[in-house]
Amino acid sequence: MVISSKRKAISSRVFSGYGGKLPYSTRSLCPECKRVLEAKVYSKKGKVYLKRKCPSHGVFDEIYWESVVEFDRARKYAHNSVGISRFNVCATENNGSNCPYDCGLCTNHHNHTALANIAVTNRCDLACWYCFFYAKEGDPIYEPSLEKIDEMLINLRAMKPVPPNAIQFTGGEPTLRKDIVEIIRLAKKRGFDHIQLNTHAINIALNPKLALRLKNAGVTTIYMSFDGTTSQTNPKNHYEVPRALDALRKAKIGVVLVPTLIKVINDHELGSIINFALNNIDVVRGVNFQPVSFVGRMPKSLREKERITIPRATELIEKQSKRAIMQRDFFSVPCVSSITEFIESITSREQYTMNIHFACGEATYLFLDDNNKVIPLPEFFDAERFFGYLQNHSKVISSWKERGLSQMKYLELAKLLFEINSCIDRKKMPKSLDLGKLLYDALVLHDYKTLGKFHYKTLFIGMMHFMDLYNYDQQRVERCDIHYALPDGRIVPFCAFNVIPELYRDKVQKQYSLSWQDWSKINPKEDVFYKYKRDAKKLAGENIYKKVYSENNYFK
Repeated sequence: MVISSKRKAISSRVFSGYGGKLPYSTRSLCPECKRVLEAKVYSKKGKVYLKRKCPSHGVFDEIYWESVVEFDRARKYAHNSVGISRFNVCATENNGSNCPYDCGLCTNHHNHTALANIAVTNRCDLACWYCFFYAKEGDPIYEPSLEKIDEMLINLRAMKPVPPNAIQFTGGEPTLRKDIVEIIRLAKKRGFDHIQLNTHAINIALNPKLALRLKNAGVTTIYMSFDGTTSQTNPKNHYEVPRALDALRKAKIGVVLVPTLIKVINDHELGSIINFALNNIDVVRGVNFQPVSFVGRMPKSLREKERITIPRATELIEKQSKRAIMQRDFFSVPCVSSITEFIESITSREQYTMNIHFACGEATYLFLDDNNKVIPLPEFFDAERFFGYLQNHSKVISSWKERGLSQMKYLELAKLLFEINSCIDRKKMPKSLDLGKLLYDALVLHDYKTLGKFHYKTLFIGMMHFMDLYNYDQQRVERCDIHYALPDGRIVPFCAFNVIPELYRDKVQKQYSLSWQDWSKINPKEDVFYKYKRDAKKLAGENIYKKVYSENNYFK
């Protein structure tokens, strides 16, 4: 069912304190019974906590961010969105208090889909203990048909006022599907510009021609698991990564490394992971760290041992990079809202936004200068000043339009060109980069091909901390822009889909699954029990392995 609305507004329910000072109120869940509870986000001893009380299971007081200072710095960029105007389910009569149990998306959701996810299988040839989702022996097999996937793609593209242009195919391990190339072609046909494949890339390493087939079908990015630079920290695909990178390099497909970050397991390797990416910057476009999300039940002592939050991760990057990358170089994702508003002011059209909750993620960009020195973008570009200029010019241009003086916007654009250049320290900026022209072309001329070149000269470093039952914040769910398309027509936020699987992921997918026996009858040539077994000695003896892991140290 699709419910349409003409309103151009954010959710009717605005939580007290969103973007405000600590403490403030939100809603959360009981980790035991999953009851919706009133909760408070507050500070204690320099850290931020989320506290709520269940009448049946007592008080839960969980670490939220490990730095009040960094939380307040991120909070400055809190920003509301225009929301969506085409919904799949109604809001509840009690004004959203049943969130997150009526996702779909509902009329209380703030953001359109920025990155859509479609799970194409729950089969995987590995069995990683921290994985969100894979079929264990005897579980039903979920693999929607090409026709059903096409329905989901069409449903996503029907979102208003801004349809998503980015899609990620995930699993399980999506390359286990023999028709993965046909699935990619469907996404291209339906108008998705950015097509991302979430994979461990082992099958690309073993079958290099697959990379070229994926490229020709429309894949733009491989979102590759990469939990560390050693076989101890990255047992998943350490030995196969060199082959995979070589195949993707030859196919001209960009790669984003995706480490699941766990304290005491691999938090000592953040610097070496970034260093590895810099050594392969010709094919690696970014590193997106994902602090671990605890699925299932876990005692508090173990959570405290393994939990890591965004500010602790950026602090470790500063330390392990020997201050080549500073914690201050990271900005919360909604900082780019000023860019969106500026473009909307001069085009009078709704734009693709990134106005998620400020605590969801942070990012920065790194450059290598002519001497192979690492230079983060904020070290030669005053981003905060730039955002301020954009906000001011957006208001002025809108004011001119209201008075029927639209031509005056050109005066504002001329002023902006001067101000952009005033934000740049040209002594520190890499000589090969003309940032002023690049930004002006992207903002004023809308030459996004030029902006695309920016990504080929940089390394994106991001943080995205998905939630679990222990740190669940309803404010974040209602502002989520990473959504799963379901075969029943609903579109569900990432942290509802995976954290309440009995309502979304598992329940819906079970309805569209086959038993192992029935799946095997349809796919008689495939082994449903297949698990990958590597020859580590052989792979480690290859020249390509030795070359990739004997790297230059950018953080001497």
